Amino acid sequence: MAADAPHPAFSEYAGESVPQAAPGTAGKDGRLALVFARSDGETRLVRDFARAPFHVSGSLCHTDRTATVYVQSPSGGVAQGDRREVSVTVGPEAHAHVTTGSATKVFSMAHNYAESDVSLSVAPGGHLDYVPEPLILHPDARFYQSTTVDVAPGGSAVVGELVVPGRLARGEAFEFERYYTRTRLRSEGRLLVADDTHIRPGEADPQVPGVLGSDRVFGHLYVVAPTAEEAGLSDAVHRAVADGPATAGATRLPNDAGLLVRATGETADLVRKQLRAGWTVARQQLVGAEAPDRRK
Repeated sequence: MAADAPHPAFSEYAGESVPQAAPGTAGKDGRLALVFARSDGETRLVRDFARAPFHVSGSLCHTDRTATVYVQSPSGGVAQGDRREVSVTVGPEAHAHVTTGSATKVFSMAHNYAESDVSLSVAPGGHLDYVPEPLILHPDARFYQSTTVDVAPGGSAVVGELVVPGRLARGEAFEFERYYTRTRLRSEGRLLVADDTHIRPGEADPQVPGVLGSDRVFGHLYVVAPTAEEAGLSDAVHRAVADGPATAGATRLPNDAGLLVRATGETADLVRKQLRAGWTVARQQLVGAEAPDRRK
């Protein structure tokens, strides 16, 4: 899953040795694999594999028969030289919800960088909600994330991310060195959408008109539904997110892939509220149930 060579934007860091522990060593090379399947009318977690710093303690079942997994970590956050791979597979007619137990902190870095490679796959009739808690970028953090979402016709997925550019309560904002997220949406082997976000505050101020303006926190929600009726879905989600404490909107994605919600705001709570409103409306139309309650 992880690329043999680093992304070109991070190649300048790749050769830097990490004094504490090298990339690929125990505790630095995390692996998580989850497989969900429908059985006896319910979704079950039929396979899980977790290697530090990931930990999984089973699944929960909601009233709409969606299996929920809270991914935990015994570490304090993501450190320099960390490499993480996440794989989630949802079988036919299965419904799964994967999230994290708390925010993910990306710590300050003086050497190398951190990388996360996420691969999500949904079979026909299946549905996946992959919406982790916020990502917090500490000063001098260097973080690269690649997310591939492969949804078969008749399947659907909601994939979200919320980014906090520092410990805002301490007056930090946009002191990280580099953040790059690469998203690819696919169906039946065909690339439908390619979307990249690259922020390097030391080179370009993101708080300018046309980017974030005066806002600091930003997030997105991909609603991937290759065979759904996007026009009505997009309009309904846009109405849900357009009015609120954060700036948000929804738009249809190319190639009938689904829709995208983007939101920016002053705090994580404000942006989370807008994204959840869109998530709930999208899920109601796709699977007939609201966004799962979070037992945190």
